[in-house]
Amino acid sequence: MDDAELLAACRTGDHGAFAELTSRYRTNAWHVCLQITGNTHDAEDALQDTLIAAWQNLHKFRGDARFNTWLHRIATNAALALVRRHKNTVTLDDADDDEAGPGIDLVDDSAPFDEHIARVDVVHHALNQLPEDFRVAIVLAEFADLPYADIAEHQQVSVATVKTRIHRARKQLAEILAPLDTSLS
Repeated sequence: MDDAELLAACRTGDHGAFAELTSRYRTNAWHVCLQITGNTHDAEDALQDTLIAAWQNLHKFRGDARFNTWLHRIATNAALALVRRHKNTVTLDDADDDEAGPGIDLVDDSAPFDEHIARVDVVHHALNQLPEDFRVAIVLAEFADLPYADIAEHQQVSVATVKTRIHRARKQLAEILAPLDTSLS
């Protein structure tokens, strides 16, 4: 079945059709959540919130955009809401833990996996330094692989604005990551 047929079945309360429809776009939605939240636990929570919101608001989906675009909008909003909630609940104890670092130092200089994890953390940190509009645009372009027109619709701006945001986001990321690139090489 195509998306339209699955949507029609979903609107009659068919949970199986909804599961099939969302499974097509679940991985991309999860990547959007991951890039915005910066960790797998929050990304899973945001994805769960996304799927619940999509099911509960399916009657509001007008079909003006593709279902994939609509689902990514919900995922972006769910992930951003989770990030905003966490920013408001950071405690002094959390800050102390971050400064103290891990209790056990397990260093294996030969492990490329460690380098990969370090790079991922650096990129997540850099993404979090971007203005929200830039971060959302670059995440949707690079990680959700959405076309500029869909991102423009999601952000309710013109395609030219999306291109500008992505260009500026890439430029800012390059500036943020440049000093760190030599330390990770």
